[in-house]
Amino acid sequence: MSEYQYYEFLAVDRPLDADQLAAVRALSTRARVTSTSFTNSYEWGDFRGDPRQMMERYYDAHLYLANWGTHRLMLKLPQRLLDLRTAQQYCFEESVQAWTAGADLLLDLTSEDEEGDWDEDAEDSLASIVGVRAELAAGDLRSLYLAWLSALSGRELREGDEEDFQSETEPPVPAGLATLSAPQRALADFLRVDPDLLAVASEASRAHTAKAASDVELTGWIEALPTAEKNTLLLRVVRDEDPHVRTELLRRFRGASKAAPAATARRTAARLLDAAAARRADRRHLADEHRARQLAHQEEQAALAREKRLTALIGQEEATWSHITTLIDTTRQRDYDTAVELLRDLQEVSQRAGGSDEFSRRFAALRGRHARKSSLIERFDRAGLSSHPSR
Repeated sequence: MSEYQYYEFLAVDRPLDADQLAAVRALSTRARVTSTSFTNSYEWGDFRGDPRQMMERYYDAHLYLANWGTHRLMLKLPQRLLDLRTAQQYCFEESVQAWTAGADLLLDLTSEDEEGDWDEDAEDSLASIVGVRAELAAGDLRSLYLAWLSALSGRELREGDEEDFQSETEPPVPAGLATLSAPQRALADFLRVDPDLLAVASEASRAHTAKAASDVELTGWIEALPTAEKNTLLLRVVRDEDPHVRTELLRRFRGASKAAPAATARRTAARLLDAAAARRADRRHLADEHRARQLAHQEEQAALAREKRLTALIGQEEATWSHITTLIDTTRQRDYDTAVELLRDLQEVSQRAGGSDEFSRRFAALRGRHARKSSLIERFDRAGLSSHPSR
């Protein structure tokens, strides 16, 4: 398969009506279309539709994959829940874009990695990721910051201009970066956010301390709302005009200023990338040290086990030679391996006892009897077994 593209769209707030379904079905005869989803894949050719227009007109979430390394996610939500000015703080070149269409705000998040391996499970990602849309609507901006980090990771992979990194500063750092939600974790994986970069970025993120409002607090706040406003809100609920009424009310209750990221000193992209590189180097150094300790321990245990075998072999040489002959006569490859290991042990025991000449004589005879067994002879040679006495 020379190329592969996957398209998935979801209608979250409202199912498509009959006219809208007809319009999207006209874009592809092969797509799997329901009132809430559109899915298609291409192994040749291209999709005739425009994902941006489809998002503006019909859908709330879109995921796109291509086997040349493109991962793309698009989200749509009302501007009153996420305004363009806020979203633009996290935009980064072509990788993170935001724009408005009517009363809606749209986000376009892209990760490119031509050298990356194809992820067979990536097609199932949208169901895990789409929850970030409700989180953004509730005022949680961690997903936008993750998208910015992903773009920064991509720039690092392309080895961009150091001057740009020095002048580029991070956007406001949301709380809770060290404790991502499940949808945010899925988004970070999909956008291939560098874990070391995320770790150093999280150092400036305060803990996420949001708590559920009590019934007493909510009751008092609702009672204080003007009657005309409450009537308007109830009418919107009864008419089912807006699935975000609950989210909008909770945001008003909590206060937009309380949900905003804390004002902290902004770090430059270069500083974040340098810190991530240092963390990565430290992590790899620790991993190398751990592997070295494990290898040393394994070698020590293997040496102790061999010494135990060699000690047990003393006085059992004749029986061992007989067992080796039996193993070789089976002509089974695994028995050849066992026979070679026993011969190495016999050779070591003989050398320690000063009987190398005797071992060499008997091994030469054994080798001669089985000279036509090429795989066995190769094993002898690889093991360094010799029919010549050591001097």
